[in-house]
Amino acid sequence: MEPIDIGLIVTGGLLVTVVLGMRVAFAAALAGMIGLIWIFWAKFGYDPARFSRALTIAVKTAGQVPHSKVSSQALSLIPTFILIGYLAYYAGLTKALFEAAKRWLAWVPGGLAVSTVFATAGFAAVSGASVATSAVFARIAIPEMLAIGYDKRFAAGVVAAGGTLASLIPPSAILVIYAIIVEQDVGKLLLAGFIPGAFSAVIYGLLIVGLALTIKGFGPRVTGFTWGERFASLPPALPILFVVATIILFVYNPFGGDAWGTPTEGGAIGAFVVFLMALYRGMRWSELRSALLETAKLSVMIFTIIWGVLIYVRFLGFADLPGAFADWITSLTLSPMLILVCILLAYAVLGMFMDAIGMLLLTLPVVYPAVMALNGGESVAAADSAFGMSGPMCAIWFGILVVKMAEFCLITPPIGLNCFVVAGVRDDLSVQDVFTGVTPFFIADAITIALLVAFPSIVLWLPSLA
Repeated sequence: MEPIDIGLIVTGGLLVTVVLGMRVAFAAALAGMIGLIWIFWAKFGYDPARFSRALTIAVKTAGQVPHSKVSSQALSLIPTFILIGYLAYYAGLTKALFEAAKRWLAWVPGGLAVSTVFATAGFAAVSGASVATSAVFARIAIPEMLAIGYDKRFAAGVVAAGGTLASLIPPSAILVIYAIIVEQDVGKLLLAGFIPGAFSAVIYGLLIVGLALTIKGFGPRVTGFTWGERFASLPPALPILFVVATIILFVYNPFGGDAWGTPTEGGAIGAFVVFLMALYRGMRWSELRSALLETAKLSVMIFTIIWGVLIYVRFLGFADLPGAFADWITSLTLSPMLILVCILLAYAVLGMFMDAIGMLLLTLPVVYPAVMALNGGESVAAADSAFGMSGPMCAIWFGILVVKMAEFCLITPPIGLNCFVVAGVRDDLSVQDVFTGVTPFFIADAITIALLVAFPSIVLWLPSLA
């Protein structure tokens, strides 16, 4: 049996185990080990006497993966970004953000929901985790929306959808993972997420205003704030802008010349700044302990998924499945843009059954080379490419698209993780209530993705300056 056939069989088995409910990390590691043993034993002609030799080679090959990849400096960004989010919560920055957004935006139709979206976007700028963002604002924003008459399902949907913005707006753990997998510049990818993330928040806000204007009593305005009260709400929220500016300056120096440091250094300094703010605002030892424990739990979960999937990815390399898939994609007679749209639609379907990080880790080793080949290759010039952009720019553009699809998957049934988190925080909400509430945001996400595909400059303008 040829390696490519083994690759297809093992990949099919992996998908079956994931759909049946096995955790992605363990399913991928198991599939990768079985595949490596199978391929090496096949090279020995399935000689029973040499099975132990094939097993030894497979174990050594898989054993090299965790250390060689997880020791990468770029991956240290993940726990740093997550820590920033939890420290910001205990520093009271989330309440300050929500209060500022409420005082400035609650006067528009559906204003409190719009305020929630932009407050989650602001918190996303210091939190690398969508789950943490949703959990925090489920406690802060939903009670206030319910108090003025919002439907509880829609209020929950606003928080769940708003939490997804943390996937795009830096610091973003998923963008870092994408950069590691496809071996692209982390700094440029983080820069590329700013405008699409803000753009997504604006689309969400416009959707809410439209619903409030067309449905009577949908989202009452909140008025009565004076200009003095509005300006007074800004200073408590300004520390978030300081943290964002720090991270940007360590990725891209707007004054010209080299950046001031690496993204890892920027993330570490950002975490230290938020830590000082939390201490200044009276954070207790129990709260610091909770922040560190939650950061450790989420980081370990992400790193475990990475370890397991990278064993599977190592197997894919031996099976040459990515190369075969890329050859098949480029041989199709359809237009490259139509093929790209089909790939994004496949992500939408796959996201109904897998979590965002696991989905990207499993698919990118196969899909990314195919998309790059479709554009003309890693080193293609913009003039000779299918999508009108160079190879490195295509890698950034596609990264933002797939991360946006990962956002979409965080609120799609039956696996939408943000919806489960919001329902878990609120005893008065069921998961079905939250899924019902996020339904309008599917339309907003579809519009956003379509515009990002049609106008790549929305994604590429900022990284092109770096």
